[in-house]
Amino acid sequence: MATAASKPRVEWVDIAKGICIVLVVMMHSTLGVEKAVGHPSWLNHFVEWARPFRMPDFFMISGLFLASRINRPWREYLDKKVIHFAYFYVLWMTIQFLTKGYGIYQGEGAAGLVRNYALGFIDPFGTLWFIYLLAVFFVVAKATRGLPPLLIFAVGAAMEAVHAHWLSTTGEATGWLLIDEFMAKFVYFYVGYWLAPRIFAMAQRFNALGSLALFAGLVVWGIFEYFAVLSGHSKDPGVSLALGFIGALAVIATSVLLARTVAASVLNDLGANSIVVYLAFFLFMASTRAVLLRLDLIPDTGTVALLVTFAGVVGPVLLHLLVKNTRLAFLFKRPQWAKLAPTPGEWHSPGHDRNQPREA
Repeated sequence: MATAASKPRVEWVDIAKGICIVLVVMMHSTLGVEKAVGHPSWLNHFVEWARPFRMPDFFMISGLFLASRINRPWREYLDKKVIHFAYFYVLWMTIQFLTKGYGIYQGEGAAGLVRNYALGFIDPFGTLWFIYLLAVFFVVAKATRGLPPLLIFAVGAAMEAVHAHWLSTTGEATGWLLIDEFMAKFVYFYVGYWLAPRIFAMAQRFNALGSLALFAGLVVWGIFEYFAVLSGHSKDPGVSLALGFIGALAVIATSVLLARTVAASVLNDLGANSIVVYLAFFLFMASTRAVLLRLDLIPDTGTVALLVTFAGVVGPVLLHLLVKNTRLAFLFKRPQWAKLAPTPGEWHSPGHDRNQPREA
C-alpha cells in the first residue's frame, strides 16, 4: 500500500476522488433529467442514497495533503490555494453565463445578466460552488492553524448540526450558498487536514483485509446507509454528521478495494483530473440531456440519466485532451499571468519538500 511519502500520488486517494466526481455528475444529471420530464427515475434512489456522504468525502479528501503546505508563506499559499481556484471559478462562471444566458433567458434582460454575474463573485454560482468553497476553506484553515484543533473541530461540528437542524425543521437554511455550505462542510475538510495521518493509517488497515472481508463490510454499510436514508432521519443533527464520516470511510474502503481491480486505472486517472470534469461537465450534461429528450428514443428516464452522466464524465476528459497543447489550454491550465510571482527564495525554502504528493 502506497503512503503519502512513498509515491507522487496515492492511488486510493485518486480513486476516491474519481468515485466522488462520478457521483456529483450523476446527481446533477439525474435531477436535471427528472426536472425536465417532470417525474423521478429509478436512479434517484441511488442519488439519494449517496447524498449523506457524496460531498463530505470530497471535502475530506481535499484536506488530506494540506499539512504539507499550510506553513508556507502566505504569498505562495494564496497563489496555490486561492488564486488557483479563483482563476478557474471566474473563467468557468463566465463560460456558464455565456452559454446559458442567465438573466436574459429568464426574461430579466441584460441588467439581470449583469446583476446575477456580479452576485456570483459574492455567493458561489451554480455547479462551481465546490471550488469557490475550497479556496475559502484553505484560507480559514491557515488563519486558524494556531488554535487548538479540537476547538476548530467542535465549532465545525456545531455549525454542521445547526445547519442540519435548520434543514430538518424548516426545510431551508440561510439561503446563501456560501454560508450554508460552509456550515455544512467545513468540518469534513478540517478533519481531512487534522487527522490525515490516521486516515492514511485507516486506509492501510483496510488494505490489510482480504477482498471478501472488505466487500462484506461494505455491503453491511450499504444496507445500513439505505435504511438510514429511508428512515427520513439522515439529515437530522448528529445523524448527518455521523453518516458523512462513516460514508467517507466507506468510500476510502471502496477505493482500496477497487485498487485491486481492472477499474483502478480508469478511476485513478479520472480522480487525478477531477477538476477538469468538475469544471466542464455542465456543458456535456446539458447538451446531451437536451438531445436525448428531444429525440425521445429512450423511454426510461433512469437510462437517460445514466447516458447523460456518462457524457458529463467523458466529455470534459476528451475536451481536455483536445485543448491541452493548443491556445485553448487555459481552459484547464492556469496561465503564468494568473499566478503570483514568488519573491526571491520564498518558494523554495529549506522546509520545502518537492517530493510531497500533489494536493487535491
